[in-house]
Amino acid sequence: FPKKGTIAVGSDADIVVWDPRSTTTLSAKTHHMRVDYNPYEGRKVRGKASTVLSRGEVIVEKDTFLGRKGRGRFIKRGSPILQQ
Repeated sequence: FPKKGTIAVGSDADIVVWDPRSTTTLSAKTHHMRVDYNPYEGRKVRGKASTVLSRGEVIVEKDTFLGRKGRGRFIKRGSPILQQ
């Protein structure tokens, strides 16, 4: 069975529920990264993630980050496709 692209037992359950009608203003103050800038600061955009599931666990719900520190996994990158 594929690990990606399928919603099934044993597959990765990374799912984003997208609200195409919602609007938001991008800002470094509201993103969840360890940087204090956003190259798109102040830009208004349409559409945003309303719910995010990672490995079957809700980690974002209604603009609130619910994830736990340390729950991520290191994924070693493979060789670039052109070098194989």
